[in-house]
Amino acid sequence: MARKIITAIDVGSSKITTVITSVEDNQQPTVIGVCSHPSKGIKKGVVVNIDNATSAISESVTAAERMAGVTVSDVYVSINGEQVTSLNNKGVIAVAGSEITIDDTYRAIENARTLSLPDNLNPIHIIPREFVVDNQGGIKYPIGMSGGRLEVETHIITAPNSYWQNIKKCIDQIGSNVYDVIFTGWASSLAVLTDTEKELGVTMLDIGAGTTTICIFQEGSIIYSGSIPLGGNSITSDIAIGLQASLEEAEKIKVSLSDLLDNKSPESKVKNLDSTPALLRKKDEPKEKKERGEDIDLSIIDIDKKVSKEMLQKIIEARCEEIFELANDHVTKAGYEIAMPAGIVLTGGTSQLKDLTKLTQSVFGVAARVGYPSGLTGMIEEISDPSYSTVQGLIKHALDDDVEISSGGDKGKADVSGFFSKIVDWFKSLLP
Repeated sequence: MARKIITAIDVGSSKITTVITSVEDNQQPTVIGVCSHPSKGIKKGVVVNIDNATSAISESVTAAERMAGVTVSDVYVSINGEQVTSLNNKGVIAVAGSEITIDDTYRAIENARTLSLPDNLNPIHIIPREFVVDNQGGIKYPIGMSGGRLEVETHIITAPNSYWQNIKKCIDQIGSNVYDVIFTGWASSLAVLTDTEKELGVTMLDIGAGTTTICIFQEGSIIYSGSIPLGGNSITSDIAIGLQASLEEAEKIKVSLSDLLDNKSPESKVKNLDSTPALLRKKDEPKEKKERGEDIDLSIIDIDKKVSKEMLQKIIEARCEEIFELANDHVTKAGYEIAMPAGIVLTGGTSQLKDLTKLTQSVFGVAARVGYPSGLTGMIEEISDPSYSTVQGLIKHALDDDVEISSGGDKGKADVSGFFSKIVDWFKSLLP
């Protein structure tokens, strides 16, 4: 049985994660090499220093190669940044024969690609949403149907040329080849969203260190993609300023937030027992008041300081609400709603903040959950939490590669017959 090696590199603002998988026919990808290395030269999802970024990527890839016992050649790389945008466009063709063929669908999707974009923008994904045959819409798999006119509704994700060119330079300098660049949000959605959520309508917020990416699905198809330049690093900065701590201490506080908020002295536990009848509490000393006055001893995380629990919570909630507000503004300006019937799925490292789903529900008024990535086997212990949704999604994207037409990488060089077989399988996977 033939074995294929797929390598994914998530170029994030806080870490560079490389995952090498081995894929055999009809089997789930098996992780054989993984390394997460602190990021350098990346700010808010964008390369700002090629030498530093190359060094960090090299460290991550080399360690993963050593673990896997293979040398990486072609790689799938994430791309992100504030200027990653999206639009929906239609492609229309006349059907060549009496039945719609694979070639007809290919030409329709290519036709959707012919749109006017600024010179500095490059389409990185052209994703078919649905087909229309002789004005009959809602068709996912048009091949073999009779009709004279074929339309396709597509979702197109674009990014500045400089974004992917700088990433490509970094990968070239470590001796590998960028086979494809994939938007962080699209990759994460492949790893954490269910088909039912996509069909009902769902919003995914991938809250990373430097950015928050947004993807909205409706009736099984993606309708909006975008990114805002706020994330977990902003929360860390706010904690540092508000508590007069160093950035290193603030990051440690943020990461340990759940343990810190749950930690109570024996005395406070007695005072705040839920079993205490409400009628036995003094009216002028409600339970909530006692909790608000509580301090947190940071010595349990090796920081010689006590801080107000109420202040810490307010600092974090204020920044999270700002992130949600900015994301909502971007979506609203594009003509969509962030509150979808199936709710909001949070992923990315910052999604693990204590009670963030409750805050999300209170802000948007819909259900919220934290999305954990799935679909890989092997050495997945290190990449099983939400901060690794993107890298797992890159692998899943690679399995269905060549469905989208355009890319900043070299996948356009792939064999055309390979594209046809891939697109047939992909269409069939959309069928209920």
